[in-house]
Amino acid sequence: MKLHILGICGTFMGGIAALARADGHDVSGQDANVYPPMSDQLEALGIELHEGYSGDAVPDDADLVIIGNALSRGNPAVEHVLNRRMNYTSGPRWLGDNYLIHRRVLAVAGTHGKTTTSSMLAWILDHAGLEPGFLIGGVPNNFGISARSGGEWFIVEADEYDTAFFDKRAKFVHYRPSVAILNNLEFDHADIYPDLAAIETQFHYLLRTVPGNGSVVVNRHDPDLKRVLERGCWSDRAGFGLHGECDAEWQVRMDDPAGRALTFFHRGETFGCVEWTQTGRHNALNAVAATAAAAAAGVDPAASLAALSDFEGVKRRMEFLGEVGGVRIYDDFAHHPTAIRLTLEGLRRSIGSARLLVALEPASNTMREGHHLDQLAPALAAADYVALYSSDTLDWDPGQVFDKLQADGRFRSQIDNLIGDLREYARPGDHLVFMSNRGFGDIQRRFLGGGND
Repeated sequence: MKLHILGICGTFMGGIAALARADGHDVSGQDANVYPPMSDQLEALGIELHEGYSGDAVPDDADLVIIGNALSRGNPAVEHVLNRRMNYTSGPRWLGDNYLIHRRVLAVAGTHGKTTTSSMLAWILDHAGLEPGFLIGGVPNNFGISARSGGEWFIVEADEYDTAFFDKRAKFVHYRPSVAILNNLEFDHADIYPDLAAIETQFHYLLRTVPGNGSVVVNRHDPDLKRVLERGCWSDRAGFGLHGECDAEWQVRMDDPAGRALTFFHRGETFGCVEWTQTGRHNALNAVAATAAAAAAGVDPAASLAALSDFEGVKRRMEFLGEVGGVRIYDDFAHHPTAIRLTLEGLRRSIGSARLLVALEPASNTMREGHHLDQLAPALAAADYVALYSSDTLDWDPGQVFDKLQADGRFRSQIDNLIGDLREYARPGDHLVFMSNRGFGDIQRRFLGGGND
């Protein structure tokens, strides 16, 4: 089949392209921005790429056009497809109907931790010899790719964002998992959902797709997930949480403040320990969730811990980039105050009294519109210096955040000025974290390079 993908250079749609190519389809695509590394990966697979959304780039003989959820009415390529009555679908629906239908699916859902938990789960199953396929919204360092075909089992990062301009259901309702992890649930995606209750309804729809002989692995600390379960769950339930802090079948204990040493429990009995490079309460919970889901797939829990000991993390999830002038530099994909808080608290426990500098680009629609404004200062409380940056207009005054912080800091709308501030403030022994769910103007590389270019 000849497939053409609109929005092909996004992580998810690029993964769809790679999976379709592995299945023998003839694949082409286009995007507003065609650049490495995704363009290199796709071209290496023999996928023809076109930059921009000209309707002329859509092949007339395409059997199916797969449209990414970033595109909407008015886009020239979309209008071309509609006007010519071409056959089209969404990425999630194509994935569910044409690819996942042949596999046993483990889906990882939640406001935070989806990418990391999916990566852990894929590595556990791979380490156990199951050769899983996966489609993840990031690049696990253990694999170096975000998607692969694999065998019977398939791990998918199950996003609650909407499917396409013509399908406003959450992406994950298309995946029909045998095992579903529910990591957590908070309000996000204010451009799509009016309130938390609307997102809870989508999670309820997800549970309706898990079969009776399947499993739901759920965070017992989260009251919002409890409400979702109370609306109906027809599958086996396995709870996870921190040892001594909740009633859950699967528990984990942090044996050092940073969370680099963990002990795991099942039904009150310990089954092993892990020493690894990851930090924080959130990663401890991600690890026990992945272990519980892997057990539902038949992996011995002790084997899961052996895999986690070798887990190398995910690109842009507190990824250590290097050191310049004695300052250690990290890159983190930040989109929500809770994720920011947990990440920084984990790093603070790891570095002790060393100075922690944060450069944050509040880039998501929800954060730019100020829906989480009251949570932002508490989320940044672990930092000694905070630099806020946005090239877009914010619907709130950054001074409202700085007034509540104990830390030094300032707001900048120009990258060069931000780099200058950080170079002036940073000193040997500091830890500097760049946090954004966009590219942040490539500031990480520029800071490491020692110049403004």
